Amino acid sequence: MSTRLPVLFVTDLVVLPGMVVPIGLDEPAQAAVDAARSSSDGRLLVAPRLDDRYASYGVIASIERVGRFSGGAPAAVLKAEQRGRIGSGVTGPGAALWVEVDPLEDAAPSERARELADQYKKLVVAVLQRREAWQVIDSVNQRSDPTAIADAAGYAPYLSSDRKRELLETPDVEERLGLLIEWTKEYLAEVEITDKIGEDVREGMEKSQREFLLRQQLAAIRKELGEGEPEGADDYRARVEAADVPDPVREALLREVGKLERSSDQSPETAWIRTWLDTVLELPWTVRTEDSTDLSAARAVLDADHHGLDEVKERIVEYLAVRARRADRGLQVVGGRGSGAVVLLAGPPGVGKTSLGESVARALGRKFVRVALGGVRDEAEIRGHRRTYVGALPGRIVRAIKEAGSMNPVVLLDEVDKVGADYRGDPAAALLEVLDPAQNHTFRDHYLELDLDLSDVLFIATANVVDSIPSALLDRMELVTLDGYTEDDKVAIARDFLLPRQLERAALTSEEVTVTDDALRDVAANYTREAGVRQMERLIAKALRKAATELATDPATDPAPSGPVRIDHADLKRYLGRPRFTPESHERTSVPGVATGLAVTGLGGDVLYIEAGASDGTAGLTLTGQLGDVMKESAQIALSFVRAHAGTLGIDAAVLDRAIHVHVPAGAVPKDGPSAGVTMVTALVSLALGRPVRSEVGMTGEVTLNGRVLPIGGVKQKLLAAQRAGLTEVFLPARNEADLDDVPSDVLEDVRVHLVGDVMDIVSAALEPAAAASAAA
Repeated sequence: MSTRLPVLFVTDLVVLPGMVVPIGLDEPAQAAVDAARSSSDGRLLVAPRLDDRYASYGVIASIERVGRFSGGAPAAVLKAEQRGRIGSGVTGPGAALWVEVDPLEDAAPSERARELADQYKKLVVAVLQRREAWQVIDSVNQRSDPTAIADAAGYAPYLSSDRKRELLETPDVEERLGLLIEWTKEYLAEVEITDKIGEDVREGMEKSQREFLLRQQLAAIRKELGEGEPEGADDYRARVEAADVPDPVREALLREVGKLERSSDQSPETAWIRTWLDTVLELPWTVRTEDSTDLSAARAVLDADHHGLDEVKERIVEYLAVRARRADRGLQVVGGRGSGAVVLLAGPPGVGKTSLGESVARALGRKFVRVALGGVRDEAEIRGHRRTYVGALPGRIVRAIKEAGSMNPVVLLDEVDKVGADYRGDPAAALLEVLDPAQNHTFRDHYLELDLDLSDVLFIATANVVDSIPSALLDRMELVTLDGYTEDDKVAIARDFLLPRQLERAALTSEEVTVTDDALRDVAANYTREAGVRQMERLIAKALRKAATELATDPATDPAPSGPVRIDHADLKRYLGRPRFTPESHERTSVPGVATGLAVTGLGGDVLYIEAGASDGTAGLTLTGQLGDVMKESAQIALSFVRAHAGTLGIDAAVLDRAIHVHVPAGAVPKDGPSAGVTMVTALVSLALGRPVRSEVGMTGEVTLNGRVLPIGGVKQKLLAAQRAGLTEVFLPARNEADLDDVPSDVLEDVRVHLVGDVMDIVSAALEPAAAASAAA
């Protein structure tokens, strides 16, 4: 049955049935209290004040007392009795707002409600136990009515006003208890985590305070006993004073020791000062090894480790000879500007560049350190990090000196052509100071910030391709090229170096397995086409593994060889399979329009077949084979030359006014360079005249529009490739005659070299005679 009651809106409080609360009386609240007191039953409705809407529920309360707070403000004590649903507003006597209210009677508690009430009581007791509110726990335990237990949550400080308002607007007691259980469990979980974190923090603080107190006591005890703190500032000062370092370095060390003495143990600066002091003191500032001055012994070491490579060996012997002569005349200077040596070994993979550095160190009697630069993109890898950075380290050069333990080691800078650059700087630019003999006597690492003398270090850099090295860096180094090995060299290297090493790795002896020179020569000629010997060593290892398997086979199931295994030319197919490479020059050049060129790649020299074809259609030139811009221009120049000299060459001009297509096979491999110009001219003339190019002929050279043949690079590598491919004649530019001095004599015996200055000479000599071409057709 609805009733009319004055309504009192409260802002910061949600009143639930059973609660007794004091409420401050402002003017609207005073009007509501006065209206209630003047009515017959003296009751009013207490409802929460909402910003976005009017409340739907409130509590019917009676006025217990009206008075003032201790500060003098008017107040009233209200006792909430039961829920009421608010209806429409009405006017009434006085200034208060009257509303229609439907009182909500609580249903008889169900068994489910009693179970939920017991569960909620246990959770409330757990919360109160954490607060040690024992009197409140007794009050809670004395309650048995599920409705009263649920509405008592209005006193819970851990529930927000929104959640209490949700309880007020939930008439069903089971639903209220379910919400309370869920919220209380969440609160208990949060309290447990908070308490654990607080306990951990408290324990950590207590531990730190205890350790600090113990350290202070330990320091006082050490002081009374006259003992210094280990690894402390006093210890570092003693180490610096006893260290054998140059005077400028000692001054810098003492400055840092002074900073260490003035800083506290808790300062982050202390840690990196100690690390810096340790790093500088561990460097071999005054340690140097004595160079071996026996030139014959040094040459013997180099010859024992490597076959051939005479130019490199001579350079090392010259270096030793000059140092020995200066020492004899009292001119030896330890360090100093301009006394360093930087050698760049450039060549294809597998020719022995890296292993040569270790042999040089053995010949000199120096320490050897290898620094791999492949893929390095951070300038700090060379110069070091600023020591104030977290995890700062000196650069690789300083670490190499520290690892070597002397100031004059042999440092091998491996793969210097594969250094990259990005937003972290250019390591190649940082190498300029390292490798410049005019600067590296005062090399300054960012981490050390001290002058380090690198002038007595023998730097040996290795690279596959010189073109990718910045010109400024290349200018600092003395270039020594290792162009590859001839077939005879490979056989000698395999017999003297590779075969013994692989026999040892396969746990075999030369009495158990022998490999003939004919077999080694066949492997070098038909199973590999490389400038070095790395793939050849893999094939030897494969053959020896199969031989070891034969020797270890159980005689009962598969009889093993009766005696030692002998691998000859005829046995290679069984051990290595079919040959991977066969001479193909005759087959490729059997038709007109195909010429054999010579090229240099990162893997050494190689033959290059250039094909030209023509078809009916619009006159033009099509190029395929993933050619670079320079090679495309060479094709344009070649076609222009042939068209301009068609009459001289005996070519019908109409033949060239067709769709010309020039293709260089191996289209997945990028190709570029001007040295294919003469080959393209020859292929186009062969196509136009219908005369094939002689199969035994190869050529290389840049061509101009008037037919001049200009010099090119990589002559030795190209002639080695021609020998491997079975070519017997090669046309070279006349201005490359001086490069033939570096070509091994056995290559010049196998390959006849023609020096030409005009492309007409190549065309006239390289094409099959007209009569032979007609007979073949």
